[in-house]
This record gives sequence, C-alpha cells and structure tokens, in this order.
Amino acid sequence: MTSRRWGLPREWLVFSVIVVDLIGFGIVIPILPFMSPALGGDEFDVALVIALYSVCAGIAGPYWGALSDRIGRKKVLIICLTGGAVSYVILGFANQLWLVYVARALAGVMAGNLPVASALMADLSRPERRAKAMGLVGTAFGLGLILGPLLGGLLAGDGESFAVAGFFAASMSVLSAVLAILLLPNDQSSRSITRSLKVKSSPIEFARETRSELLLIQYVLHTFAVSAAVYLSPLWLAALLGWGPREIGILFGLVGLGIIIIQGVLLDWLTTRFGLINVLSVGALIFALSLIAAPWMTGEYPRAFAVFGAFTGATSILPVLNTVASIIVPDGERGRMMGLTAFAASIGRVMGPLIVGFVLAIGGYTFAWLMLALPVIFVLFWSLTKARRYQ
Repeated sequence: MTSRRWGLPREWLVFSVIVVDLIGFGIVIPILPFMSPALGGDEFDVALVIALYSVCAGIAGPYWGALSDRIGRKKVLIICLTGGAVSYVILGFANQLWLVYVARALAGVMAGNLPVASALMADLSRPERRAKAMGLVGTAFGLGLILGPLLGGLLAGDGESFAVAGFFAASMSVLSAVLAILLLPNDQSSRSITRSLKVKSSPIEFARETRSELLLIQYVLHTFAVSAAVYLSPLWLAALLGWGPREIGILFGLVGLGIIIIQGVLLDWLTTRFGLINVLSVGALIFALSLIAAPWMTGEYPRAFAVFGAFTGATSILPVLNTVASIIVPDGERGRMMGLTAFAASIGRVMGPLIVGFVLAIGGYTFAWLMLALPVIFVLFWSLTKARRYQ
C-alpha cells in the first residue's frame, strides 16, 4: 500500500493517533491495582474494576465496529477518544471507590478505538502485508506500555498522586482525538461500500456465517490468560518483593519494549519466513512455559523475568489472530468482525481477573499461576490442529 497523506503512509498516521491514546491507557495500568485499596477496596475490588471495563468494552465493541462500517472509521475513533478522555478525568477526580467504578465503566463503553483502528489498518493494507499492519497496532500498544506505565508510576509516586496520573491520561486522549481530526483521511470509500450492506444477522449468526467460532474462542482463551496475568503479577510481585507502582511501571515498560521489538520489527519477517500459525504456536508455548515456571522462581530478577517471559510470549498471539480475522471477511464487514473479536476478547478479560482472584483467595499464588497456563495450552493445541488451514 503506497497511499500517503501528509507525506507519510496512511498506516503510520493511524499508528500516530493510536500510540498517543495508548500512552494514556498505559498510564493507569500501574495505579489501578493500588487505587481501589487506597479508597477502601480490597483485592476483589481490583478484579471487579478490571472486569467492569471489559464487560462494558465487550458489550459496546460490536456496535462500534458495525457503526464504523456504516459511517466511517474516523468518526467513530474521534467519538471513542473523546469519551475516553472524559473517563480519565472522572478517574482523576475519584475520591471514593464508586467513582473508580464509574470511570472504568465509561472507559470500557468508549473502548472502540482499538478494534476500529485495527479495521482501519486492515483497510489500508494488502492481505499479504496484513500481519505487518497488525504489527503496527501492536507496536503502538507496546509504546503505550513503555511510556504509559513509566509515566503513571512516576506521576503516582508513592501512591498519593493518582489524580495527576488520571488528568495526564485524559490529556493524551484529547491529543489523540485532535490528531485523528487533523491526520486521518475521511474514509468515504469505505462508507459507500458499507452502506449497501444489509446487516441483519446477530453476532452469533454472523460468527456462524463467517465460520469464525473457533477463532473467537481463541480470543477468549488468550485474553483470559493475559488479563489474569495483568491482575495477578502486580499483586504477586508486591506480596513477595514489596514492589509498588514505580517498580511495576518499569516492568510493564520493559514488556512494552519487547512488544515493540517483536511486533514492530520481527513479526513481519517471522510470519513471512515461518508462517502465521507457526509464529502463534511458538508464542503460545513460551507463554505457557513462563506461567508454569513463575511460582517456582526465587529472587527478584527470576520472578520478574518469568512475568516478562509470559507477556513476551503472548505478544505474537493477538496480531496473528487479528490478521486471520481481518482476512476471512469482506472489506465492508471488517469493522463488524473486529468489533466481534473485541467482544470475544472482553469475555476473557472479564473471566480472567474474576476467576484468578477466586483461585488466589482459595489456593494461593502457585495454584493461580498454574491455572493460568491451561487456556494458553488450549490455544497452543488449536494452533497445532484446526488453525493449520490459515497457515
């Protein structure tokens, strides 16, 4: 794809918009596990706050995707980015636990930015370059995980400055919305195509029509493990090593660096050289082995390395799933498909923290880590069997 705007490939303009927003998203990652307890909540409240975001994102995701098929990706992105900014402002003002719940619920409702941006990336790329385009989305996420948690940890300091972090995250979403207005093209050609479509089937019927049921299950399993690990790892490192927001932020920043290297630099070459599904299989294997090894690690660096290894292995899975999802549907239904994958992913994000929180309460950290490996093993099995047809 050689189409350009402002002297740059259009994929990179989309990248510029979403990376700024994801910095804001990353800012709140290291403070959420500590914010709820500071306002009188407990570990279960932390899980509920994370789950609430995912529930709302899952419900809203298919609608944002379908809406972007009808009115264009740009308009929907601007709406979602603006709504996200409002949610961060509420989080910054939160001096009671219920306001944290409100803020994260609104953030979830307005979380159509990533699936819509993924659909836009797919619109702008040829099928044979789709993995590279999806890798750009992952690279943006990685940069957000580097800069966002580092900023969040620094802004939160010793845990007394959550408001500053919330307001800074809001400013990132506002800046991203402005960049979307200025940089992104008006996707009129997409609108002219999608207006002719008659979307009458329900999400379940749509999944059956596209034969994507098993693919969507992989989204559930993968995001279950990732979201549960995001919930569990800060608590584990805090309990065993006494880590706080600053240390957690640095670790997630390193995870983001790994995402950038794998998705932004290596993914295109790896998928071209070894095939989409083979790359997914290796990533799932590394993810599963790291989760199994984590509870047996001793010392600060081995434990941190186990967490890093888990997230690094997971890095290659989602862009491969997104690439497959974007290829198996017509252009005019791509937004709806990416919205449906967001819905499937949200199921995993809801179940992950809730179930691992329950397992943690009754079985401790060792049992929780080992339980997390099970869904990843199922993804690995799928990649070695049914997913071969996508290779």
